[in-house]
Amino acid sequence: MSEITYTVPDMSCGQCKQAVSSELGEVRGVDSVDVDLDTKLVTVRGHDLDDVALRAAIEEAGYEAA
Repeated sequence: MSEITYTVPDMSCGQCKQAVSSELGEVRGVDSVDVDLDTKLVTVRGHDLDDVALRAAIEEAGYEAA
């Protein structure tokens, strides 16, 4: 299992958290998503994670991964 953490500075509320978690959860290989609104960090765990696909999912939710 691997883990990738992204900073998503524009997240600020529960709806933000839900949108990002939902989009990332649909990416192949993702087992879990942890969103921390205080630190603006999103941690994705899974197998054979694709950075490009994960960043695209964050963008699809309306945010940008730094």
